Amino acid sequence: MGKTEIYLPIIGAFIAFAVVIVIGPSTINYLHKLKFGQNVRSDGPKRHLQKTGTPTMGGIMMVLATAIAVLLLKRDHTHVLFALFITAAYGAIGFLDDLLKTLTRSSLGLKARQKLFGQFFIAILVALYALSRPDIGTTVLIPFTEAVLELPTAVYVALVVGVMLGTTNAVNLTDGLDGLASGSVAISAAAYAVVSFVLGSPELTVFAAAVSGACLGFAWFNAHPAAVFMGDTGSLSLGAALGVLAVLTRSPLHLAIIGGLFVIEALSDIIQVVYFRLTNGKRIFKMAPIHHHFELLGWEEPKIVTRFWLVSLFFAVVGLLAAL
Repeated sequence: MGKTEIYLPIIGAFIAFAVVIVIGPSTINYLHKLKFGQNVRSDGPKRHLQKTGTPTMGGIMMVLATAIAVLLLKRDHTHVLFALFITAAYGAIGFLDDLLKTLTRSSLGLKARQKLFGQFFIAILVALYALSRPDIGTTVLIPFTEAVLELPTAVYVALVVGVMLGTTNAVNLTDGLDGLASGSVAISAAAYAVVSFVLGSPELTVFAAAVSGACLGFAWFNAHPAAVFMGDTGSLSLGAALGVLAVLTRSPLHLAIIGGLFVIEALSDIIQVVYFRLTNGKRIFKMAPIHHHFELLGWEEPKIVTRFWLVSLFFAVVGLLAAL
């Protein structure tokens, strides 16, 4: 391992972090002037109503910071540029959704089917790119082993689409408390910086590290009480970054471990909906996703976020062990 391969990811993370820290105050002020404030749902936890008007769409800062770091350090590698493109593309869907919410002064933006169509289309592009690359093809690495599984093309495409849609929406669901999504993705992306190198894709370590650094920079402003929210611009782009990293490193199964917190958040929401329908209105959780359940149990927001970060760190460590 050369020194450059060690230093570049660290430099990338630092650049992305610094960019967010530098542009954060002016961006937040500009969002204030544009009156791009968060519209909080009335059926959510009552304590969230005080967050109404907090600037949203802050995810733009993370996408920009990641792009600057990557283009400065690794603009000559196709995988890295493709990962950046996919991240920005999902961010664009989120941006449009956030924009519509702010213009209509409601918590509803794009229609669900419109968002799903856009996400699905981009996920297909990810699958087609992977299929076109001889170093990826239809192969998937098996966690905790050195085995490589080659899937039928149709099955592989379905897996990639599932990974992209699942990860983007799981991160979106997780983004419900100050600092929760930004901190958790920072941990998962940092883990993927290591996993990318271990699994034979060192060029992607810079991208993963830049995502992590951008998240840490954003967490500075997003920590409770948040001065800005990432919005769907941030949550969809961050989910896409993790998803495309998993596909390009042939490790979608590892992502299910590293991103275990996001899996739990998504499953809690699915279980709640299914149980509600099967039992004519009964609920397993006080509210879903599960972080809201703990809010309604009386836990303070910073306590929930800190403990969920620890859960995310646990899954990240297990995921790293699975890749060794």
